[in-house]
Amino acid sequence: MLYRENGQFKSSYREDQQIFPITQDRVGIWLLLAFAFVGVPLLANEYLFRALLVPFLILSLAALGVNILVGYCGQISLGSGAFMAVGAYAAYNCMVRIEGMPLVVAILLGGVFATLVGMFFGIPSLRVKGLYLAVATLAAQFFCDWAFLRVKWFTNDSASGSVSVSDLVAFGLPITSPVAKYWFCLSFLVVFALLAKNLVRSAIGREWMAIRDMDVAAAVIGIRPVYAKLSAFAVSSFIIGVAGGLWGFVYLGSWEPAAFSVDRSFQLLFMVILGGMGAISGSFFGAAFIVMLPIAINIFLPLLGALLGIGISTAALTHAEFIIFGALIVWFLIVEPHGLARLWSVGKQKMRIWPFPH
Repeated sequence: MLYRENGQFKSSYREDQQIFPITQDRVGIWLLLAFAFVGVPLLANEYLFRALLVPFLILSLAALGVNILVGYCGQISLGSGAFMAVGAYAAYNCMVRIEGMPLVVAILLGGVFATLVGMFFGIPSLRVKGLYLAVATLAAQFFCDWAFLRVKWFTNDSASGSVSVSDLVAFGLPITSPVAKYWFCLSFLVVFALLAKNLVRSAIGREWMAIRDMDVAAAVIGIRPVYAKLSAFAVSSFIIGVAGGLWGFVYLGSWEPAAFSVDRSFQLLFMVILGGMGAISGSFFGAAFIVMLPIAINIFLPLLGALLGIGISTAALTHAEFIIFGALIVWFLIVEPHGLARLWSVGKQKMRIWPFPH
């Protein structure tokens, strides 16, 4: 088989600590990035960009932030939608109130404000965990929904409560076409995925995983739970806030607080559960699964109904989507609780030793 590391020797510690120590993995990643940046824009049409690719990239970035907090640090959060809202509205206010504010800087500043809010609502994690922490972070969702709906300053005194942006420009280039929006979001995702991958392999990443596995034992060996938990909330909220800015500016263009409701928080949590907690690749698998599932159901279920001679209404499609989605979540929790990333890891392991038995 081609996928084997036989003969690939490491002569330095730096080579041994590479993100992708196997040459085939490095080549595969470079080919995947080349296809994403060059091949996809040549092959995809406008519908795929708007309905599938752009939301997949942004939700992958948001799921990446949730995975750092939930998967790597073990802190359950149901306030992800609120942190996305903070990032979107903070970036909007930076653009509106500061003359000449660059788009990229505004989105990053939105992530900074989301970091502050996330750290504030992460303070209960120092005393509670599990279901109690989930309820505490859910308070962030309700508070942000109320604030952005009632405090008109956040929406620049908009009577309807909705805000909108247009004529986006980054580095002198217009971000108006579907391809430009795709490249813009893809660049953010690649940079943050690389940073997150290196971060979870660093000392702070090992502290997060120690807190996740057993916080009492981590404190005994000298890890500071306050620093580890709040830093996880900070990094996670920053990434989620940046994703919220991209969701509002690039994907929606015009939005209101309902765009970042509690449903969004549950959606991101389900992405991490289905994709694989504690795995960077799980964020991508989970986002792809969640984004593609409704489209696949809306395409194939009517075809199946036509073959069986059964008429399927739009309402029936919506109900079927909820039923299938719920059933798949239960199935994954029972059969493969580590998600799609674990299946991918097992598949690669089998490829490395094929044709010998596992």
